[in-house]
Amino acid sequence: MNALALLGSVIARQALEIRLLARTETSEILEGFAKKQRGSSAMPHKKNPIKCEQMCGLARLLRSNAAAGLENIELWHERDISHSSVERVILPDSSILAHYMVTKFADVVRALDVRPQRMLDNMGTTEGLFFSGTVLTMLVEAGMSRDDAYDRVQAAAMRARKTGTTFREMIEEDGEVIQHLGREGLARAFTLDRHLAHTDSVFERLGITEEDDGCTDACCCAEREEKTPAKTKG
Repeated sequence: MNALALLGSVIARQALEIRLLARTETSEILEGFAKKQRGSSAMPHKKNPIKCEQMCGLARLLRSNAAAGLENIELWHERDISHSSVERVILPDSSILAHYMVTKFADVVRALDVRPQRMLDNMGTTEGLFFSGTVLTMLVEAGMSRDDAYDRVQAAAMRARKTGTTFREMIEEDGEVIQHLGREGLARAFTLDRHLAHTDSVFERLGITEEDDGCTDACCCAEREEKTPAKTKG
């Protein structure tokens, strides 16, 4: 029971992340959306992540069933059958729920609408502030004490936020930073190369090497069929 509850929680954790990234103001990743599907009944522009919301709700059921299973530990001299009625409900229910969540969430992942340009646009609104961690790490690697590096990076970041200028402009004004990294080294800190260096190997370890076309979701498959040209004989 605990294993099934943990499985459901792992799925719900990913589903929750998709829900957060699907908010209108973020819109970096969206659930697959069929042509005639409706979103919010009050706000037609919204594409509600209903399947991910469902995953989060069902995970709560799995966890509550696991708690019921723990309650079955105490028995009168290990002879009474008070646990039996509970197990007759939670064992089949949790097994069916876990199977449903795995298959349904696989469909969700296959049909995701991933928007890399929107991700870049959102990062751009920070004026480079999200590179502060990279600059900090590179300064420490270059020999600056972590406390000194942190104070300098934080001060530049706070000035950038207050004045509306870019973080890079502020950090370039610090002579000690330039002395340790040089302008070329600092320029490397403001690229995504360091963050994306191992993405291919991560995907390979997960077995994600090419697009899987095995979606079983009705809405997703229906939309794909509409886009797929009909085969002609001969």
